[in-house]
Amino acid sequence: MALRDQIRIMVVDDMSTSRGLITQALDAYGIRNVTTASDGDGALKALERNPVHLVISDFNMPGMDGLQLLHHLRTNTRTKGVGFILITGKADKATIDRGRQLGMNNFLMKPFGTADLRTCIEAVVGRL
Repeated sequence: MALRDQIRIMVVDDMSTSRGLITQALDAYGIRNVTTASDGDGALKALERNPVHLVISDFNMPGMDGLQLLHHLRTNTRTKGVGFILITGKADKATIDRGRQLGMNNFLMKPFGTADLRTCIEAVVGRL
């Protein structure tokens, strides 16, 4: 069975358009087991019920930004090993360095294409 048939991914973004674009790209890669959340709190609650292998999260969200979500994931024994990709339009050195300190696996700059997203994901989980 191919990795794309087994992997479980959560997309976290406060903008429904962005969530939709990412989930459409994942669907085009053959990844069917995708859940979404519109904010960090919702993501954490959903992950308690249904763990995933990879979280793809926007950086700039109200309430809890992507790095705060990452911090919560890494400090919880149930989610500390989850792969994490940060998507941001603000990939300044400080943001990326902080993400790496917290255990971010990869990041992707906005705007990006579907090939860029696939390459970013495969760098974390392996060939889809």
